[in-house]
Amino acid sequence: MARYFDVHPDNPQARSIRQVVDIVREGGLIAYPTDSCFAFGCKLGDKNGLDRIRDIRKLDERHHFTLVCRDFAQLGQFVKIDNAVFRLIKAATPGSYTFILPALREVPRRMLHPKKHTVGVRIPDHPVAQALLAELGEPLVSSTLLLPGDTEPMTQGWEIKERLDHQIDAVIDSGDCGTEPTTVVDFSEGEPEILRVGAGDPSRFE
Repeated sequence: MARYFDVHPDNPQARSIRQVVDIVREGGLIAYPTDSCFAFGCKLGDKNGLDRIRDIRKLDERHHFTLVCRDFAQLGQFVKIDNAVFRLIKAATPGSYTFILPALREVPRRMLHPKKHTVGVRIPDHPVAQALLAELGEPLVSSTLLLPGDTEPMTQGWEIKERLDHQIDAVIDSGDCGTEPTTVVDFSEGEPEILRVGAGDPSRFE
């Protein structure tokens, strides 16, 4: 059964955050809120966690997993960014965007797009997500919490626990965080290509 953590959306309780991070470090799969919608999260390098997300969401090998980073310094440790792209991304973070970029060797191969060797990265503007990342000290490997057959992500923590109780290890509930996923911008070829219009304003990349 998944453990259920009811945390404050603006001032998340430190004890709860530590307990969730301990679950992640021990190989657990969590559901947590972001500035766009709920997401799955597991530890970087956790093959079992990736397999569990793929199984729950019925994803193929072309799916771009996302490294959810605390800040720009952390993000830069995992992807290649030239100066022009740096300025564009810097101006849009933190925020509801996912950026597809060429991965550095620090990113496990099983996370990469099999042909492009790219990975998604983002910096969320959400106190709970930021508290998790600060306590963990490294990125969370994430994917939108959208289940097969559903047209929108779930918005209620209790509903996530009810439906996924035996498939994940923890649910963090800090209230409704919306149904709109991030706007996805692909910079892997240098010029921005908008792959998905979501919560982030796409006009700055058009």
